[in-house]
Amino acid sequence: MRLTVAAVGRMKAGPERDLVARYLDRLARSGPPLGLEWAGVVELPESRAASSEERKRDEAGRLVAALPEKAAIILLDETGRTEGSHEFAHRLAALRDEGRRDLVLVIGGPDGLASDLAARASFVLSFGRMTWPHQIVRILLAEQLYRTCTILSGHPYHRA
Repeated sequence: MRLTVAAVGRMKAGPERDLVARYLDRLARSGPPLGLEWAGVVELPESRAASSEERKRDEAGRLVAALPEKAAIILLDETGRTEGSHEFAHRLAALRDEGRRDLVLVIGGPDGLASDLAARASFVLSFGRMTWPHQIVRILLAEQLYRTCTILSGHPYHRA
């Protein structure tokens, strides 16, 4: 299954971007034997529309246009469900085992995600009820994707 991160907003050069790259490189190396192929990041600029709802609709439309056809979608949103690392790893493994060719993990812009995009999602995931900066969400997601590989392979990186 090909894994893609689709995000509204761009990572600027700096330590956050370097850390994301480190985890995604580990994912790219450890994922293929587990049937998890790293496909890359799709970055879209934030909408310039006047209202929050218009911005969310505009960003959702551009996100949908960038998704592979029939991709499973996991949205990251503070209103989603929190899961432990094992649950998340087994959720990804289940999607892979169902024969899903693509999984896209979507990070919305500062206004959040449009409700019609959430309706298309296989799952809405939260990293907690707090609001996190875009760069930190990317770090957390990249690390959890790599951690998924270590859990599924029995690697000692995940000790809990």
